[in-house]
Amino acid sequence: MSQHDASGANAALLDLARDIAVRAAEFALTARRAGVSVAATKSSPTDIVTAVDRDTEALIRSLILDARPDDGIVGEEDATHVGTSGLDWVVDPIDGTVNFLYGIPSWAVSIAVVEGAAGSDVSGTTLAGVVVNPVSGETFEATAGGGARLAGRELAVNAGVALPAALVATGFSYSAERRRAQAAVVHELLPQVRDIRRIGAASLDLCALAAGRIDAYYERGLNAWDHAAGALIAREAGAHVAGPRGGRESTELLVAAAPGLYEELTAALRAAGLDA
Repeated sequence: MSQHDASGANAALLDLARDIAVRAAEFALTARRAGVSVAATKSSPTDIVTAVDRDTEALIRSLILDARPDDGIVGEEDATHVGTSGLDWVVDPIDGTVNFLYGIPSWAVSIAVVEGAAGSDVSGTTLAGVVVNPVSGETFEATAGGGARLAGRELAVNAGVALPAALVATGFSYSAERRRAQAAVVHELLPQVRDIRRIGAASLDLCALAAGRIDAYYERGLNAWDHAAGALIAREAGAHVAGPRGGRESTELLVAAAPGLYEELTAALRAAGLDA
């Protein structure tokens, strides 16, 4: 496939992903306004799922398979649907479920299209990604090589920010033991940066980086559906996004920032005990 054909194919995938994400966001927001409660817990008593998570993912899956029945689907709330096309849709129906439950307006629908194998860690190439914040109405999007946008505006990460002036976002595990280790890293990092932010939704952290609302982001314990779309959006806005020892981002670690700041941040994280 030529570069032009690939660009057109990615744009078509983005159009479909955007349409599905916006419809899912409207569905989830309507359900939230009607009231919500915890349906179950997952990895720990604080790792929750609501009926709206499950219903929103079911809607997304049905819309994907109606349009592209040969594609695979990797989602947070249901089993992987194995496709035959070589494309996988990586779906988080509600990223930031605790925010969603409490009415904090920082949760999102995240959808990415990945070429090649995808699982709890994305190992293929992300072609298109959309993150919608249903409460604010903001839709962040990107295609591979096509840039990142918000409401038609090209996004770019903050450049030339040194670590002492950097506003750094992170997140924490639902495991008490892992949170203790993460707190130790923050304890070491906080005196070296402008401040720390904890938004509560990895996809929105990465989009905030792309939009210049924060300067850097790192987190351990993310799954593919947490970061697949957001990582593409951040990359296309100029961020360097990587994982342990500078390799691909994974469940083990994701670090994202403008290139110069990325080097400073990873050095600080290594000194604080992370294998960045």
